[in-house]
Amino acid sequence: MNKRIIISVTTDLSIDQRVQKLALSMQNIGFDVLLLGRKTKRSRSFNASFPFKRMRLFFETGFLFYAEYNIRLLLFLLSHKTDILFSCDTDTLAANYIASKLTNRKLVFDAHEIFPEVPELVEKPFVKKCWETIENIILPRVSYSMTVCESIANYYNEKYAINMQVVRNIAYLNNENIKPLILSEKKVILYQGTLNDGRGLEWVIDSMPLLDNCELIIIGSGLTRKALKRRVSKLEVKDKVQFIGKVLPEELTLYTKAADIGLCLLENKGLSYYYSLPNRVFDYIQAGIPILASDYPEIRNIVVKHNTGVVINKYDPQYIADTIKKMLSTGKESYQENLKTLSKELCWEKEQEKLFNLLSKVVNDMSRKKRK
Repeated sequence: MNKRIIISVTTDLSIDQRVQKLALSMQNIGFDVLLLGRKTKRSRSFNASFPFKRMRLFFETGFLFYAEYNIRLLLFLLSHKTDILFSCDTDTLAANYIASKLTNRKLVFDAHEIFPEVPELVEKPFVKKCWETIENIILPRVSYSMTVCESIANYYNEKYAINMQVVRNIAYLNNENIKPLILSEKKVILYQGTLNDGRGLEWVIDSMPLLDNCELIIIGSGLTRKALKRRVSKLEVKDKVQFIGKVLPEELTLYTKAADIGLCLLENKGLSYYYSLPNRVFDYIQAGIPILASDYPEIRNIVVKHNTGVVINKYDPQYIADTIKKMLSTGKESYQENLKTLSKELCWEKEQEKLFNLLSKVVNDMSRKKRK
């Protein structure tokens, strides 16, 4: 009989590329997968080859949302048979840990970031302390864990004396037959991802009056969308900035391949951003477009080491505009060979083997325990 695994996450499943890849890879090696997420009034339709469930919650943000989600998640996990619980991020950890202890099931934790260090919590010491307390209590007792990059793994390994593995959030190997959309007749500077605080979009918008024949395409939605639109209006650059909104993962490549530059600029608002290695870095690599990124350790190790773009640590409008002009004058063709070579190495088809190794250890430990 195949092992059953329940993956839980607080995100809207339709745009969460990492959990979709995790679920599909697990299914492909024989696990019976059930993916749990949530559904809001703004959620798009979602179809998958594996079973999934999206819970509708009364609360959508804040303490009450997390409390409601974890209570409902705990009740669900206790009432459904499974062999392995797979907890994505600290905001699902409490329910999964309690369920694992009450039912004697194996628990795997997947840290997509250093949750207490995200910008939304850095300036909220009480809330941050609450999440840190959850991690302090549970993580030293978790036997199997993974995260998205070496820096975050080292942070948790040193703090809790655990052995967190690295499974990066890498894109699937590029299908070279996919034809890009025509987004603009101008040069396209593209951002894709959640529109949250600290994503550096304000810096790029401020530089747009200094750039001719360029258009900033912003794909995604989030808390800062309205503020960004107001900034665009104030600077009178509506003709140079386009907001696309949410795009399904299977459609995203069509947009990304049409760009001339991909953006990955982050403000240093906590260790989570400083140590991050966003999946859009790998999306840009697979799409064959050069990257303009912040000079942080994990990002530098990809962009500079493999000459796939430019990293910066100055963010005034003139400097960003000058950097973009230089990248455009160089042309994305000059990066193509490096990007193509790297895309064959940094692809989910290879990265998923690390996930398989971790799950194999979990299953083997279950078998040994059963024989005893």
